[in-house]
Amino acid sequence: MLDIDTEFRKGILFVRLKGSLSYDNCHLLENSIGQLITENKVRFVAFNIYELYYIDSVGISTLLKYNMTLLKKQGIALICGENKMLFKIRNKDKYQIKEVNDELSAIKYINLGGYL
Repeated sequence: MLDIDTEFRKGILFVRLKGSLSYDNCHLLENSIGQLITENKVRFVAFNIYELYYIDSVGISTLLKYNMTLLKKQGIALICGENKMLFKIRNKDKYQIKEVNDELSAIKYINLGGYL
């Protein structure tokens, strides 16, 4: 089961994920935020994974896909929520995905231009 809560504030789309993000339900995430990103010309997304208890390689790939899409728009996706044991990506630098501790840190990182 995957619960998705979204909020747009301070120029950032916050996507709070709760439950499990896996092959079986990645389409829910894509349906939920894909259209929001396109229609609203969103450049910054913060995925809060604090309440995820499981993520598989397909779930990680889905998050990385959004990051690559946003990088092409001079934006970025951030991973936030202190769930580091759950979310380990090899070669994070290659995928240019940044992890921050919480949503406030995401706002600070983006507003200070750390994504450039």
